Amino acid sequence: MVIYNITFHVERDIQEEYLVYMKKEFIPRAASCGFLHQPCLRRVMYTPDGEGVSYAIQFQVKNVETLNLWLEQEGNRMHQQLVERFGNKIAGFTTLLEELDWEQE
Repeated sequence: MVIYNITFHVERDIQEEYLVYMKKEFIPRAASCGFLHQPCLRRVMYTPDGEGVSYAIQFQVKNVETLNLWLEQEGNRMHQQLVERFGNKIAGFTTLLEELDWEQE
């Protein structure tokens, strides 16, 4: 199991519109494909420039191959639509996280 994390820095003037889009369109559409599971939306508590707000969206994914399949079939198109909608008022990056069992030596 891996965690697919997408972090977006959002300008304050589109913050509400961005949140509505994420909650009503992006996250439900991404989760409905059957590849991405247990979505979480989080606000980053500190942004160094103070000019915007950052949010992280996380999904659980079976493995990297499954994530790549989703990106090819749907994800890249969804990210492009996001850029077309918000332009340079958002900036994002992705991180792929491997979950480790911290209780096992």
